[in-house]
Amino acid sequence: MQLYKKTLILSIIFILFISCSVKQKIFLFEKSKFNSLFTPTILFKKKIKNKTKNFYSKLSPVLEDSIIYIANREGVVKAFEINNSKELWHIDLSINNSFFSSKTSALLSSGLTIYNNKIIIGTERGIVIALNKKNGQIFWKTQVNGEILSKPIVYNNLLIIYTNSGQLQSIDIKTGKIKWTVSLFMKLLSLRGESTPIISFETIIVCGDDGSINAISLSQGELIWKKYIFQLIKMNTINKFNDIDSSPIIDYGKLYVITCDNILLSLDIFSGEVLWKKNLSSINDMIISGENIYIIDLNDRVLSIRKTDGKTLWIQDKLINNCLSPPEMFNGYLVFGDKEGYLYWLNTINGNFVSINKIDNSAIKIRPIQFDDKLMVQTENGTVYLLKI
Repeated sequence: MQLYKKTLILSIIFILFISCSVKQKIFLFEKSKFNSLFTPTILFKKKIKNKTKNFYSKLSPVLEDSIIYIANREGVVKAFEINNSKELWHIDLSINNSFFSSKTSALLSSGLTIYNNKIIIGTERGIVIALNKKNGQIFWKTQVNGEILSKPIVYNNLLIIYTNSGQLQSIDIKTGKIKWTVSLFMKLLSLRGESTPIISFETIIVCGDDGSINAISLSQGELIWKKYIFQLIKMNTINKFNDIDSSPIIDYGKLYVITCDNILLSLDIFSGEVLWKKNLSSINDMIISGENIYIIDLNDRVLSIRKTDGKTLWIQDKLINNCLSPPEMFNGYLVFGDKEGYLYWLNTINGNFVSINKIDNSAIKIRPIQFDDKLMVQTENGTVYLLKI
């Protein structure tokens, strides 16, 4: 995922330094020989054929009421009972061209999002699909303006979709009808990917490809305020890529935003005042736990940052150029995967490795997901694992 996005924006030399295609592997230790504290138990393992290699995707599985829902880019969606791995239903959303020709991929790109009795999925064709989670039948389909590259979110029966054309749209979750549309600025050249909007105090916060942070009324779709990060810190942005592809975080009235261009900011969500700033770049989603922010930067360094003042508490830099996934917090550990199918468990106090487990031979690109006392991991080849320690 990182390679696909970075190739659009950086010089040849910079690409060769940070991208996933670098042939020179930089390992400061032999991870296969690491003495792990534990090995997670595999409770569930299923594979759904997937062809997302070299394609940007925020498509990820979801677990609810002991049922795992899985989808692939081509359009296959399946539901499995986790206790016995039984398939409950499946649907193929790919397009039938004719009786004799092959099917055309549905190009599923974002989701899965569950809300009440519906599963919401977005496509690169700009189609939002609502499925019945009990049987996979289609409730409705809605065409929106642009590719859906960020995860759909739902709040009070309103489905919020943010597309790569800079359109933020609200959809009635029951009917699929568009209620309002807000047009945000779209650059001609930007990273392929969009940050996922977040909702707080009846306000949607969404970050743009132009380095802007936008606050929009949830009910009316009206722009409340707009802040440009590079104006806030009085930085010259000529010939720079200002994209914000990492999803912002709101925590106790503070907004945390990181760009791909070496800026990490903490702002007051009500006034927009900058509380602190730090030189750090990422396209991975951040995570906050307790008093700290955990970030995997463009060079695959893992950092712990104190959220009150931006002070770096520790850096784990032994995994440079391993194409790390976004991190998750699970059982007190910071957990993430890499391009070779390894899963890493870090001590959050000092950043030291606790366990390193080879889960699969395929890359782990999307964030591991915690569900109660279980951790769900999906690999690039479409295999989904449910783990427990």
